[in-house]
Amino acid sequence: MGHHSLDSLDKKILRMIAEDARVPFLEVARTCNVSGAAIHQRIQKLTDIGVLKGSQFIIDAEKIGYDTCAYIGINLRTPESFDDVVNELRQIPEIVECHYTTGDYDMFIKIYAKNNHHLLNIIHDRLQPLGLARSESIISFTTAFKRQLPILDMSCDEDEF
Repeated sequence: MGHHSLDSLDKKILRMIAEDARVPFLEVARTCNVSGAAIHQRIQKLTDIGVLKGSQFIIDAEKIGYDTCAYIGINLRTPESFDDVVNELRQIPEIVECHYTTGDYDMFIKIYAKNNHHLLNIIHDRLQPLGLARSESIISFTTAFKRQLPILDMSCDEDEF
């Protein structure tokens, strides 16, 4: 993994577009005291080097009927089956994130379900057949806050990056 040095302008641009991906480039330019062309060039550079990987709309899961958000730690009976299990997890649309982890679990997933009964069905009918040795579910009541990355904190010393 290559690390890229970001200057204060890059960080300011990233902070602004992370807060609102639809912010007009001219507004970013005015805030940063540079030209619109400079912002376009910086955004293109950040995209080309892989710092930016697109933009997206954030869907409120509850507003479309997915009232239960859960995190599930998974341990596999046969850890050699990681790749096969991940491929199967990709086929479950309610799973929105999957991470390989250290510690108590082989993998950690984030899942949205319509309700607790739906969550139980997903665990029983879709996850258990994948060869789980055990799993632990944690239901999230609400998101207290969510941010992109700490790198967007302008107080960071640039030498740390």
